[in-house]
Amino acid sequence: MKTIRTVMVTGGGGYVGSVLVPKLLQAGYAVRVIDWYLYGEDVLDSVRDHPGLEQIKGDIRDQELLRDLLPGCDAVIHLACISNDPSFELNPQIGRSVNYEAFRPLVQISMDCGVHRFIYASSSSVYGVSDEPNVTEEHRLAPLTDYSKYKALCEGILAQFQAPRFTGVIVRPATVCGYSPRQRLDLTVNILTSHAIHNGKITVFGGLQLRPNIHIQDMTDLYVQLLHEPRNRVAGKIFNVGYQNLSVGDIATLVRQVVKEEMPEREVVPIVTTESDDKRSYHISSEKIQRELGFVPKHTVEEAVRDLARAFGAGKLPNAMTDPRYYNVRMMQKADTSLLEGAAT
Repeated sequence: MKTIRTVMVTGGGGYVGSVLVPKLLQAGYAVRVIDWYLYGEDVLDSVRDHPGLEQIKGDIRDQELLRDLLPGCDAVIHLACISNDPSFELNPQIGRSVNYEAFRPLVQISMDCGVHRFIYASSSSVYGVSDEPNVTEEHRLAPLTDYSKYKALCEGILAQFQAPRFTGVIVRPATVCGYSPRQRLDLTVNILTSHAIHNGKITVFGGLQLRPNIHIQDMTDLYVQLLHEPRNRVAGKIFNVGYQNLSVGDIATLVRQVVKEEMPEREVVPIVTTESDDKRSYHISSEKIQRELGFVPKHTVEEAVRDLARAFGAGKLPNAMTDPRYYNVRMMQKADTSLLEGAAT
């Protein structure tokens, strides 16, 4: 097994990346981050001066830049994308160019430059709607949106590059939740917690839809683990990564209980349910990754809510309801169009 010493993290300044990068440095890896830093250039301030960290403000569509940065990298953890359906739909061409058209060149250049492990963050949303009691990795893909469709198509592209000297592995994460230096408040658990604290009520759209969830600490621990797994355990594999499958209504009830415990001076938070045309619902099975890699999540949705409530209480997330940096689609709306539309070379 080749030793992995230097890791490129695309999107390393994002919600997951800003938790992952410090863990990689702590584990002894040298890390190169490429990111637009659209949501702030301070998200990695806790490790800014670490000798093992190199931050590059750049675009994964810039193939010349990739050819400069990838030599010397042993692994790529590919997180960069236009994330979530509303952000994608805001400008479908930018979404397509970043999430899909840039993918094959990134994989090819990685392979050409000597990268020998490529970890791709797909999404459990590729399953669409399913009434199966446990959706395994063998379940047919039925993406409902362009965002999830391109996630699925990129999985197929990576499979084409699988080779003895190039190991691709795909993860299909559940919805990530919890606190991050680059906080997102447009994800189910996070937004319900924010609304409970700042609006004094929780509005649930639908409520019966099932959502698989994974704590951000568990998700980032897995990426670190995937770097040191033997090749034969991960090569060409696809893994669901989730922990608790809960309905949106059950998440709301849990949020209300935790907020009451963390902020007892507040009145009981009411839950208001309205109709929704969001039909995404699925219950994923993560038995394969537990069986084959021994990966068992340690952090619950309740912990994620509690972490967020304490972060709000400590003033770590000011102007939570108005600051666009917490909401992907709002930042996309105000972003420099020339940055987003930068053409690949």
